[in-house]
Amino acid sequence: MYRTAVVALALGVAACTQISMPEAPEGQKLFAENCVQCHGVSGKGDGPWANLMTPQPSDLTQLSVNGVFSRARVLSIIDGYDRTGLPGKGMPEFGDLLEGDTIPVDVGDGVLTPTPRPLAALLAYMESIQE
Repeated sequence: MYRTAVVALALGVAACTQISMPEAPEGQKLFAENCVQCHGVSGKGDGPWANLMTPQPSDLTQLSVNGVFSRARVLSIIDGYDRTGLPGKGMPEFGDLLEGDTIPVDVGDGVLTPTPRPLAALLAYMESIQE
């Protein structure tokens, strides 16, 4: 009986906990750990390894098209699901970003898609650096 009450209480607390989209600073840390070598600190494709790469890494500050940042497209590229039309095959898949708790992310179609928190954090950061 006690165990059932504890489990019920834990589930109730979990249900009341608001899961929100990560802020850009959380994603900036992941960017620094995973992306700076190629894309540079500013995200402009000018990292220390960029000159060794053909084609050059993308300028991640220019992902918005006509003022629209396609969350679905960016997530698909980062997680390796869809890299159609990209000039190179050198960008690695970041499996570690696909692990952990998921959060609901609106990828632009109004439907909340369960997305690993690290991937959502990186998405938030990349959206914040658009020029």
